[in-house]
Amino acid sequence: MKEDTKDASPGDVVISESHYHSKKDRVFVRGIQGQYSLKEELARLRAMPRVKKGKLIRFNDGPQTYSRHYVEPKDGITQTFHIHLEEYAPGGRSQKHGHVNEAAFYILDGEGYEIHDGIRYDWKAGDIAIVHNNCVHQHFNASETKPARALVIKTKPMFMFMNMLFQKMVIPRPTTPAPGAENFKPREFEEDFNYEDQE
Repeated sequence: MKEDTKDASPGDVVISESHYHSKKDRVFVRGIQGQYSLKEELARLRAMPRVKKGKLIRFNDGPQTYSRHYVEPKDGITQTFHIHLEEYAPGGRSQKHGHVNEAAFYILDGEGYEIHDGIRYDWKAGDIAIVHNNCVHQHFNASETKPARALVIKTKPMFMFMNMLFQKMVIPRPTTPAPGAENFKPREFEEDFNYEDQE
């Protein structure tokens, strides 16, 4: 809808200052308020399970990137952590996206790379990949024959609580397997979690 401004007086015109160049003090987080009982919240948290059996949690998504969520914001087990395992099929890649919260990827096995804001960062088992705030990123398994795994730790619940969650999908996860990995299944029922022996 086009606004008719031909009869507008100078007092009617609104000029807004760009938030990119403003020097004004700003409040970055809205007021966090509401009924809260420390005693009740501590009782609730202490009643939560302290150990979850990972082998009872199934992978979802696929067929190139699979996720197994150990601690999610909706669980209420923690106030700050979101922890999940990512398994990348041979030649697999994740969605390309960005979000406000940071994330740390501890690489359990395999080798691959990240693309963060157009820059490539290579990783292998034992490395930690850090995704910074507001970074558009994507994860790739560099091997066409072996899977790769990363344990992911995020502070997403805190961002959600403060109403600061923003997530933008640029390219969704692939819906077809990577070439050569059509029969790949995530390692869901393994008994030995030591993965590959390091020499």
